[in-house]
Amino acid sequence: MLNGKTAIITGAAKGIGRAIALAFAEKGCNIVLNYRSSVSEELVKEIEGCGVKCLAVKADISNFGEAENLIKTAKAEFGSVDVLVNNAGITRDGLLMRMSEKDFDDVISTNLKGAFNTIRHASGIMLKQRSGAIINISSVVGLMGNAGQANYAASKAGIIGLTKSAARELASRGITVNAVAPGFISTDMTGVLNDDLQKKMIDSIPLKKAGSPEDVAAAVIFLAENRYITGQVLDVDGGMVMN
Repeated sequence: MLNGKTAIITGAAKGIGRAIALAFAEKGCNIVLNYRSSVSEELVKEIEGCGVKCLAVKADISNFGEAENLIKTAKAEFGSVDVLVNNAGITRDGLLMRMSEKDFDDVISTNLKGAFNTIRHASGIMLKQRSGAIINISSVVGLMGNAGQANYAASKAGIIGLTKSAARELASRGITVNAVAPGFISTDMTGVLNDDLQKKMIDSIPLKKAGSPEDVAAAVIFLAENRYITGQVLDVDGGMVMN
């Protein structure tokens, strides 16, 4: 179903984004790797080793014009935009009473506005194609909140609202829009936490273990392949949040 399609993954240089890019490549998709600072040649070669094409595009998706260029470049290179995965995100943690305006604005701008920017530009192409799948990476923090992450939680909760609204607007043209909400996933971002905090987090998970980037990637692939699921949030969290 995905073979020969084009998938754009934002924030694809490492961690969850990297795993998602590789998962789509293994499904036969041509890959557009978006990054803001750098991406390894090894990742590009690994993706191409799956027998697909890979294009790395530097763009700060919080910038409306750069996001537009990313989407236009993908369309020009591969002829279509079939899957968009909004994975790019940053953290600027701190207690609300001490958080600077810049730290709040930067997180909202990258995590939430960045997703709006790419959807805004990709949706026009998908509407003309009368097909497409958009998957936005949210977080369990967007569902339950977290002390010290008011900016991050707000951005990820906003992603859910954006997802549901876009799903309603685009459904009539066969475009699905869903979100994945990862829980405690083993990445560079969580690896900096001290051992006691990591143990506390894992103890709060019913499955008693951290997830992997590949667990998240599998959920994204599932939503990209299913043409009758839209406007949903799929938790990949080992049971941390049970609605």
